[in-house]
Amino acid sequence: MSLFEEVANLGRASAEEVTSAATAEAVEALRVRYLGRRGLLRNLFDRVRDLPQEDRREAGRVLNELKAVISAALEERLGLLAPKLRQEVLAVDLSYPGRRPRSGRLHPLTQTMEEIVATFGRLGFSLAHGPDVELTYYNFDALNTPPDHISRSPTDNFYITDDVVLRSQTSPVQVRTMEKQPPPVQVISVGRCYRPDTVDATHCFMFHQVEGLMVDENVTFADLKGVLTLFYQEYLGPDVRVRFLPHFFPFTEPSGEVHMSCVFCRGSGCSVCGRTGWLEGGGCGMVDPNVLAAVGYDAERYTGFAFGLGIERMAMLRHGINDIRLFFENDVRFLEQF
Repeated sequence: MSLFEEVANLGRASAEEVTSAATAEAVEALRVRYLGRRGLLRNLFDRVRDLPQEDRREAGRVLNELKAVISAALEERLGLLAPKLRQEVLAVDLSYPGRRPRSGRLHPLTQTMEEIVATFGRLGFSLAHGPDVELTYYNFDALNTPPDHISRSPTDNFYITDDVVLRSQTSPVQVRTMEKQPPPVQVISVGRCYRPDTVDATHCFMFHQVEGLMVDENVTFADLKGVLTLFYQEYLGPDVRVRFLPHFFPFTEPSGEVHMSCVFCRGSGCSVCGRTGWLEGGGCGMVDPNVLAAVGYDAERYTGFAFGLGIERMAMLRHGINDIRLFFENDVRFLEQF
C-alpha cells in the first residue's frame, strides 16, 4: 500500500472516529492518537523522506491538508459537545452541602512532646537541640561512661564507625549545652534515640526521649524531686504520687529511678503495674562531678541534677495505649483519635 493510499484510509478512519466521540476526553484522546508527537500522522510524515524526489512535495501537501482537516474536525466536535457538557454542569445542585475536607492534626507523639516542653517551660527550662548522629565522646566519654561499660556494647548501639554512633539517649545534648555556656544552666532536650531493641509492644529500635538538666550553686536532690513531682502531677493528674528508688547511672551520683502511682488502678494494684501500684517513670540523679569537670565547671562550686523520660511511655500512660507500634504504623484510624 502506497503512502497516498494510507493517507486516504487515515482520513476516512479519523472522520468516523471523531464523529462518534461522545466526550471531551475522547476528543482529546483522538487528538493525541492522530496529531500527537508519536501519532499516526507523524509516522506518515517521517516516511516522506523515503519517497522518490518527485513525489515528496505532493506527499507533504497531502499530509498537511489531512492534518488541517483532522484538526478542524476535532475542534468542531468539541464545539458540538460543549452545550452537553454545560448542561451536565448546570445539573449539579449547588445548594447541596459540600464535602468537608478532612482536617489534619499533629501526631500524638508530637502533641506529647509539645505539651511536655510547655510544662517544663513553665518551670523555667529552655529547649536545647543536638544531632541524632553523635560522637562517642559525647554519647559516652563525656558522660562518665568507661570504655568497658556494657552500655557501649555494639549489641546495644548502632555504631557507624568506632567514633560515631546513633545517639542512644538525649544526654549528649546536656554536655554540648554545658560546653557552650557557664552556669546557671536549665534546659531540656527532646528528640529521637536509637537502640537495636527487638520490636514488641513496649520496645522499638527508634524512640523519643526528653531529658532535663539544671546546674547552679546549691542545687540539691530536693530540687529534682520537686521538679519531677510537679511535672508528673501536671501531666498525669494532681492525684499522682511520686517516689524515688536508688539506682545507678554512670553520669549521675547519687542516681534514682522515678516511680509514679499507677494511673490505671490509682495505686491499688492491677495487671499493668504488676499488682504493685507503681509504674516506672524514668531515670534521674545528681550530675556526677566528673561530668561537670569534663566541661570545665567547678564541681566544688556547682551542683546539678539530670533526668530522662520516655515520650512514648508518657503518651501511652496518658491515653491508655498498650502497644508502642501503633505510633509508627501510620494507621489513620488510630492517629485521628488524638
